[in-house]
Amino acid sequence: MSRRLVENYEQAGDGEDWARPIIKENLSERAYSDLKSALMHGKLKPGERLRLRPMSARFGISATPMREALLRLVSEKTLALDVRGTVVVPNLSLNELVEIRSIRVDLEGRAAAAAADCATKNDIDALAQIHDEISECHRLEQFERAIVLNTEFHLDLCRAGRLPITYDIVEGLWMRCGPILSHLYDGGLPDWEPHPHKRVIAALKTRDPAAAYEAIKEDIVRGGQGLLAHVSSVDPAE
Repeated sequence: MSRRLVENYEQAGDGEDWARPIIKENLSERAYSDLKSALMHGKLKPGERLRLRPMSARFGISATPMREALLRLVSEKTLALDVRGTVVVPNLSLNELVEIRSIRVDLEGRAAAAAADCATKNDIDALAQIHDEISECHRLEQFERAIVLNTEFHLDLCRAGRLPITYDIVEGLWMRCGPILSHLYDGGLPDWEPHPHKRVIAALKTRDPAAAYEAIKEDIVRGGQGLLAHVSSVDPAE
């Protein structure tokens, strides 16, 4: 699942449309899944309007399943309705971001600790491969793709913990903060060695839950400084 999402989005450039035509059954579910992934991977930006007819045309489906998908995300509070009833990507306040970060530290930390107990060699190898690709993106300054891969690293780590309810909640948090992920590197690349991702991988290999928790906590807190600075600049009143 995660590698499919990476393949769908990692090559997307500024001019490439992330909405793929849907031709199979269960159209609303497919549209919902693609919108959800676009939110988590930073393909939709705060304030962006998702008008029904243009969105239906982009997906190649009728208005009914498109409306169902959009309103489902509105009900989950990952999208919102403006005063005219148009679906929009909501802005994230500083208080909301700080709260999301705190919850992520708790839940992703628990998932990382659980993964240290039960992750398979394939799980660990997959995480290592994703981090290697992120490092290469950093070297080449391909930050848009690095953002996609970073999302996948965190979500795959949660999956490796085998805590499905926790994973569902974490996925929802990523949908809430995903639209600002383009600002992840606003402050430049963090100056740390080893990278927290490497520390996570090492903790999984040595079956050290406490080390896995602390490593992913550092990644969320220190690695998210660019997001915090951006939201603080646009929402100084909070």
